[in-house]
Amino acid sequence: MTELTFASTMVRDDRPARTIYEEVLANPARRGFGFGDRAAVVNIDVQQAYTRPDLFPKSAYVTDPDQIDWINRLSDAARAGGLPVVWTRVCYKPDGGDAGIWGTRTDTPDSLQNIKFGSPRHAFDPRARPDCETDLIFDKRMPSAFHESPLQSYLVWHRIDTVIVTGGSTSGCVRATAVDSLSRGYRTIVPVECVADKHESYHYANLTDLLLKYADVLPAAEVLKHLETAR
Repeated sequence: MTELTFASTMVRDDRPARTIYEEVLANPARRGFGFGDRAAVVNIDVQQAYTRPDLFPKSAYVTDPDQIDWINRLSDAARAGGLPVVWTRVCYKPDGGDAGIWGTRTDTPDSLQNIKFGSPRHAFDPRARPDCETDLIFDKRMPSAFHESPLQSYLVWHRIDTVIVTGGSTSGCVRATAVDSLSRGYRTIVPVECVADKHESYHYANLTDLLLKYADVLPAAEVLKHLETAR
């Protein structure tokens, strides 16, 4: 029997994650998925625990200062075109028992399982503009907005073939939602100004991975133009 051994072929690259992302983004051979016929905007966890460093500096993050304004503009454009808009928030019951294994890593006031229903951490950022009469709004327990949620059936009912993912974090719930979106057969779009993370390295490393495998990472202005012209 032949015994095969190979040295590691994993590429080592000491450049910053942002530099690698910009190189991948500039590759003219990169082929995008493109937009389909009907898009939905899915806004992930635009809630104070993650958007208000003035209130919750240990859990909140800001990447693009205009992130929430861009999210509102995309959401407004989608509604104006008769397309669905979805907002999620993460929260847990008083004892945090519905956080599962995910809630066992740490236990501080800022830990995941301590985002309680109805608390200031659970509240939408006051700059966000969800439309409670029109938009689908639901709480989630795990990273992906698709996990044990009404999202899949809602998208099917509205004949959606393209999912635009915004919110945070890029390396967490945005990535998880984008992977699940692609896995369910949706063209997946990530407007770069609309997603954020705690650390530049995580942010750009995950944007690179999304760009190479799971989604089109596009300027928010390009996504807005598509929504405005697709009416």
